[in-house]
Amino acid sequence: MWPGLVGKEEGSEQPPISLQRMLELTAGSESGGRGYDGVDLFLYFPHLDIDAPEVEVRKLADEIADKGFKVGTVVAPIWTPTGGGRAMGSAEERRAFVDAVKKACRYTAILREHGVRSYGNMRIDSASSVEDWAEDPLGNTKKIAETFRECARVAEDHDEVLVAEGEICWGGMHSWKDMLDLLEEVGRPGRVGFQADLAHTYLFLLGYNAEPHRLLSDDYSDEEFKEAYTKMTSALRPWTYDFHVAQNDGTVHGSGSHDKTGRHCPAGDPQGKLDIVEYSKYWLLDEEGKPRPEISHLCWDGCMFPNATLEKQETWNEILDVMVAVDQQLGSN
Repeated sequence: MWPGLVGKEEGSEQPPISLQRMLELTAGSESGGRGYDGVDLFLYFPHLDIDAPEVEVRKLADEIADKGFKVGTVVAPIWTPTGGGRAMGSAEERRAFVDAVKKACRYTAILREHGVRSYGNMRIDSASSVEDWAEDPLGNTKKIAETFRECARVAEDHDEVLVAEGEICWGGMHSWKDMLDLLEEVGRPGRVGFQADLAHTYLFLLGYNAEPHRLLSDDYSDEEFKEAYTKMTSALRPWTYDFHVAQNDGTVHGSGSHDKTGRHCPAGDPQGKLDIVEYSKYWLLDEEGKPRPEISHLCWDGCMFPNATLEKQETWNEILDVMVAVDQQLGSN
């Protein structure tokens, strides 16, 4: 549901799209007799109030369940503007980061008890800029890891798994190598892992914000791409517990208060660089070609889609077509 919020601002040309409208578009989608099974949520205004009393949380859960949906992965509001703080910041900022995860766990516990949520993870990131992180790479990575470990202790008490979404805009997570180094520093496999997004991880290969870790030249061949993709996914796949189906045209984009990051394109965009079905396999299948049990569901991400694009039902149907194709190629249910 977060494409209705991320990069959107009240009073702008791209205002937030209500949760109710996003649910309508989800429910109206169809591909060969299949529809979406559920939704992933951003636990923040204007979609919902993370501090809402239990009765209000259950009311929302009823609304989602009445449409035949489950709730999968949720986004914890760990950023300073949403009440959190930088994971590598001051002691106060880091406490605010952990408190945001605590609030998110309290919210998801109600959803689990209700029955509307039985799978999925909790998304986080460093909430820190690449520029700030670069002032002390080793020290700041250790601080982020310490904050993540504290969050892991909270998550463990609520049977939640945290997934860090690597994007080129988040310090310490802005390249495939820095992301791997951070996860290894955290050292909590099974509790703190990676959320792979096809659009964002494509930019890892091009070395945006991390030229030393670039794996592809501008004029790469198909064979070079496969070699680079294999190297990246082999490193990060064991840590990957959550997955975003997405497309990317090789450019960066940002709007509102969201820093420039990987541009999500419509699934059928002629400028898209990825064979979505083919390269999903690199993340979702193990070395023996079998579906990885760590991945409990697929999500699509359309952050930065213009509202006019999101309001078209065919946008949702086109993405569902691709998700069904991914599912079928994996031989899953």
